[in-house]
Amino acid sequence: MAGIKNYIEEIVHELSNKVSWPTWQDLQTSSIIVLVTSIILAFIIWLMDYVFGIWPVVDSAQSFSWRGILGFIYHFINN
Repeated sequence: MAGIKNYIEEIVHELSNKVSWPTWQDLQTSSIIVLVTSIILAFIIWLMDYVFGIWPVVDSAQSFSWRGILGFIYHFINN
């Protein structure tokens, strides 16, 4: 039990004295960077899904249909 107590005391000492915690300004800046990056990446993934997307078709004899820019090119070539 003495080993566990010593271990917990060392953890508390290290977290309070040795770890450098970010300031509130640093935390806000990092959060904004993460949010903006996430939005940009979500837009890029949406754009790629729109351009290269193959979606199932319910009302046609085909089992799938091209959508987006590739769909336009596919239908332009085949018609």
